[in-house]
Amino acid sequence: MPSGQPVFPRRVPDAYIAMRGLVVASLLILLVGGTDAFRICAFNAHRLTLTKVIKESVMDTLVQILARCDIMVLQEVVDSSQNTVLFLLQKLQRSDKTQVLNFYQYNDTEDIFAREPFVAQFTLPSKILPSVVLVPLHTTPKDVEKELNALYDVFLDVSQRWQNENVILLGDFNADCASLAKKRLNSLLLRTKAGFHWVIPDGEDTTVRASTNCTYDRIVMHGQGCQKLLKAAATFDFPRRFQLTEEEALRVSDHYPVEVELNKAAQGIPPHCLSTLLLLSLSQLG
Repeated sequence: MPSGQPVFPRRVPDAYIAMRGLVVASLLILLVGGTDAFRICAFNAHRLTLTKVIKESVMDTLVQILARCDIMVLQEVVDSSQNTVLFLLQKLQRSDKTQVLNFYQYNDTEDIFAREPFVAQFTLPSKILPSVVLVPLHTTPKDVEKELNALYDVFLDVSQRWQNENVILLGDFNADCASLAKKRLNSLLLRTKAGFHWVIPDGEDTTVRASTNCTYDRIVMHGQGCQKLLKAAATFDFPRRFQLTEEEALRVSDHYPVEVELNKAAQGIPPHCLSTLLLLSLSQLG
């Protein structure tokens, strides 16, 4: 975040949060102009480094993907120097239509998570749902079941801390195929406990490669406010939308973004000046 902006320091452990607006272009107007939905997205950008992001074709596609979303959780940013994040933010203009209320990194005392969830609470322009909590997670494939069950403890922690049960858990859960069999998936606490809704359906391919068909990326919603406002949930097939070959798309990522739209949550926001928050998870790969 540029200097002089309150709310956040420039850097927090293992994550960055930045408040920015969208670059207005004809394509962006076509995609978002006139909509009254508030879109929350998660995207595993697959080892996003400065070397990768400075490539014009990658940057153009990435900015178009970000521009569709009011809140974007961007995962697998691999750069402790911050340069990738700063370069990306230079492409986005500031807007303060949405605010961050609170944030913290979950205290993983039992060392269960490979990447401890960085939790944030945001205001929404909605009388029905004035705020929502986001809990991003990128699991490690060898410990998917353990991490996803521990995510229920994160939900309990944050809902009690902020007295807010309108929580959205999202990200690359690796919750399918070889990483998590269907029987184990259905036995997860987030499946068996009441009130959790997995809005990206099982069987929805979230991968770019034609040779794979796995629902790795997920969005799980909890709370009556979230349910009342839920308009749609889907993957965003960016290769198809932007007419990219598989090879071209893979230069950006091997995952599709996943997203939810909250109906009528964005009333009063001008269609050419939507706000974006990027919750950038610095993933330690290996």
